[in-house]
Amino acid sequence: MREFNSFGAFAGHLLEIQLAEAFAMHEGLKAVGEHVEAVAKWEIGFYQEAVGPFPAWEPLADSTEAEKARLGYQPDAPLLRDGDLRDSYGNEVEVLDAIIGSTSDIAVYQEIGTPTIPPRPVLGPAALHSQEFIEATIGAAAVSGIIGSDRIHKGLGYDFDVG
Repeated sequence: MREFNSFGAFAGHLLEIQLAEAFAMHEGLKAVGEHVEAVAKWEIGFYQEAVGPFPAWEPLADSTEAEKARLGYQPDAPLLRDGDLRDSYGNEVEVLDAIIGSTSDIAVYQEIGTPTIPPRPVLGPAALHSQEFIEATIGAAAVSGIIGSDRIHKGLGYDFDVG
């Protein structure tokens, strides 16, 4: 057991733990953001099954497929034309907030649907498909930050550095 010779030394130790925890959680969130982004990008171009509250993707309309064929795009690949929509997905982590999304207005229309476009959600399903990774990564980061060790997350196979 560690002993402290003053309240100041103990307070300093608690501050170190707090900073290590925040850093570990930040690094864990970066790993989660990258993972969920990759899963979201992978979903583009493939019909997705229903997951959780999110519906299965409906087939593209014949008129949409005909237009894609006319323009030389891959057939039967929902949401994928030239890759711009897929490439619009990204993530940012600021302190302890992870934001995963798209910079494209088209992604919003596809995500929630419109009067003429059925919903083809990407982000919610990507998060649900990533649930095990998210829980393990954030859990490992939390414990690593508290005990000051990166052995836990590396032992689980998650590669981020907590310092």
